This record gives sequence, C-alpha cells and structure tokens, in this order.
Amino acid sequence: MPETRAQSNRRIRQEALREQLEAQGHVQHVVEIINDLTQVDEISSLGLQKIRLIIDTKLALIKKYLPDTKQIELTGDPENPIQVQEIKVVYE
Repeated sequence: MPETRAQSNRRIRQEALREQLEAQGHVQHVVEIINDLTQVDEISSLGLQKIRLIIDTKLALIKKYLPDTKQIELTGDPENPIQVQEIKVVYE
C-alpha cells in the first residue's frame, strides 16, 4: 500500500528529529558525566538526584534515535541456506 502524504510528512519529521537529537551529542555527554562521577569521592544526595535526572532524560532522548536492539535468529532451509548480501558498519 502506498504511503499517504500525511505518512510521508510524518516520516520526514521523525527523521529530521532523530538527526537533530543525534547531532546534540547526548551519548557523549552521558559518558562524560559517568567519567566525572568515577573521579568524585563524595557527592551530596541532591547532587546525585540531579545527575540521575540528567542521565535518565538524556537516555530517553537517545532511545529516540538509537532504539534498543533485539536479537533475532535467522534459520534457513539446509538445501538453500541464507546468504548475506551486504554488511555495512558505520563509525562516526
């Protein structure tokens, strides 16, 4: 079934939002916060709550463009096995 105009516009907006969120560097910021926490000996309860809120919020945003992956098992016919056509790995 072909995509309607509304569906096409929604898909374009979703892709733009994902690109924008990815460009904001949330993953790197979470890693920096965790690295900073490993070097701190003592932290106040309020400070810990603030850091936890920041990390939770950023992780929620990260899930918008990096969804959780699921393991999928592919099985094929022994006479006609599944063949991989292309593997693409992107590092940024």
